[in-house]
Amino acid sequence: MTNEKMVMMANQIATFFRSQPRVDQAAGIAAHISDFWEPRMRDQLKAYLAQGGAGLDPLVKKAAATL
Repeated sequence: MTNEKMVMMANQIATFFRSQPRVDQAAGIAAHISDFWEPRMRDQLKAYLAQGGAGLDPLVKKAAATL
């Protein structure tokens, strides 16, 4: 998948979890990515973050630290 599509998908997940009060939002994002993204997608996200993670929501960056 393109990096642009991956960023869009990750940011959509962050948007959803940001709307959830009283929930550890970063943990929810990390759990969702772990549960529903295949290993190649998670690896792509990690590699993209290693290059700076341009355009990724800060919650996604925080969540990815626990993947």
